[in-house]
Amino acid sequence: MRRVSISILLFLSCSSLIFAQRIKDIAYITGQSSEQIIGYGLVVGLSGTGDTQRSTFTIQSVTSMLKRFGITVSPDNLQTRNVAAVMVTATLNDYLKPGAKFDVTVSSMGDASSLLGGTLLMTPLSGMNGLVYGYAQGSISVGGYDFRTPAGNRIAKNQALAGRVPMGGILQQPLETDSLSSKEVNVYLRAPDITTSNNVANAINAKFGNNISIAKDEAEIRVNIPANQQKNVIGFLAQLEAINVQTDAEAKVVLDERSGTVVAGNNVKILPASITHGNLNITIRSYPIISQPGPFSNGTTQVFNNTIPYVTQDSTNTIAIQGASTVQQVAAALNSLKVSPQDIIEIFQALKKAGALIGELVII
Repeated sequence: MRRVSISILLFLSCSSLIFAQRIKDIAYITGQSSEQIIGYGLVVGLSGTGDTQRSTFTIQSVTSMLKRFGITVSPDNLQTRNVAAVMVTATLNDYLKPGAKFDVTVSSMGDASSLLGGTLLMTPLSGMNGLVYGYAQGSISVGGYDFRTPAGNRIAKNQALAGRVPMGGILQQPLETDSLSSKEVNVYLRAPDITTSNNVANAINAKFGNNISIAKDEAEIRVNIPANQQKNVIGFLAQLEAINVQTDAEAKVVLDERSGTVVAGNNVKILPASITHGNLNITIRSYPIISQPGPFSNGTTQVFNNTIPYVTQDSTNTIAIQGASTVQQVAAALNSLKVSPQDIIEIFQALKKAGALIGELVII
């Protein structure tokens, strides 16, 4: 069986200040929105890696384009190996003004083998309402390659059938936006959470006072603009966006089967458990530590469960992990024993079903 090592990303904090983020980074304000736009276009200048004759829509598109330039060509005589039909997509910020440039993403929709070295021809981009907001054109930046020889050999890296045209789009029609109120604005969290919503409201009140802010629900915070700030709403919003807020995250473990990556949050815990998987044995034991307060103090007795996982195999490989038991340490033990990503997923799924994994398990 092929063994794949497991990359582990560990995010821990000794201080809650590490989780402090600007309101600007976790939320958006009334009137701030975006519009997704899309268009159909042609990429030319490919080195024989474009669409074949089987992509009839590419031939039709090239024929129609040439007619616009006064050239009539029979579709039977067209060779489209240097041309590829693509879909062009972008996301516009509603504060962009006509003439502003933006990035566009170009993706092949035919049977081309690579867009490397191609140039996107002028493509109109429209929204859901059918209105054309802008046009895109330019050289495509592809983060990979795909080379094939007539003998059937192939060498490839990353994705060569999708790329970007940096600043290749130009806005022609502004998006409709809601005018800002001079008395009240709403702050909307991008990741709704009750605790974070309450923290945002408290942070705004601590900054401006007078209880001007209140959390309406887990996503919306209502803010009354102070009277002395109503003549300079933009300045007030700039101060509001810069406020640091302590965010709260759910306990979550993300397993990526393709790359073998395990990412676990700081709130994830593993209860004492015993695991047997094939010839792999994992035992997690709990050693309670009791802390007594000093005499005549106001402290209370604290109990800390110091859980330590022990890992053994039928072979001579034995590993003991010192310290508190966390999902990161279990993953590290499995990695050192060359456990495959599929085994990792099965083990964590079993931990979740047994109730030993405190947190949400996400497999991608």
